[in-house]
Amino acid sequence: MSKNLFITGTGTDIGKTYVTGLMIKKLQESGLKAAYYKAAMSGNDRREDGSLIPGDAVRVKNMSGISQPPEEMCPYVYENAYSPHLASRLEGNPVQPEVVKAGFEKVAAEYDYVTMEGSGGILCPICFDEQKIMLEDVITMLDLSCLLIADAGLGTINQVVLTWFYMKARNIPVKGIIFNHFHRGDIMEEDNLRMCEYMTGLKVLACVADGDTQLNMELSELTALYE
Repeated sequence: MSKNLFITGTGTDIGKTYVTGLMIKKLQESGLKAAYYKAAMSGNDRREDGSLIPGDAVRVKNMSGISQPPEEMCPYVYENAYSPHLASRLEGNPVQPEVVKAGFEKVAAEYDYVTMEGSGGILCPICFDEQKIMLEDVITMLDLSCLLIADAGLGTINQVVLTWFYMKARNIPVKGIIFNHFHRGDIMEEDNLRMCEYMTGLKVLACVADGDTQLNMELSELTALYE
């Protein structure tokens, strides 16, 4: 059975997929059998035959070099770039927890390290029709600890602290923070790092700059995050 970790963020488009790809790449290049999983993906393009391309899965696969087929990375793929609960309301095929769990367990049985990425931020609704399912319900169902990805720029102190505070109140374990879009030497971003650590008690484990092709983190530190 694999060791697992859930990736969430302070919001949409802060670079969860990019950072996740770097993490999986480091595991893969170190000889570990690594895999990717996501419950639901929105905003995907179609192939010529009309089928949907699981965009985040393809990006992570290409970035990391893993052999895992994209088809087993995500059970729910939507075209509209909306929260999964709204995309599925428009397109059909709403998320069913048992399907998400079965897909995750299949991947977990075949790989050593599974990195699961969430949709949007921690309060993202996954389904809000037949069932009321929030992102945190998926995390709890699979009994996962989390890593928080945040933009390094202006406003991140508020976003990080509020996200952490909510997760703490909901008893969701958070292992640490990774800053994305980081500019080393930028006085504001360096201070954001210091303030986020002080106000949450969490450690900023790594800082990722635009264009980075490697995660600046020791392998032992990375693997220690997985349970």
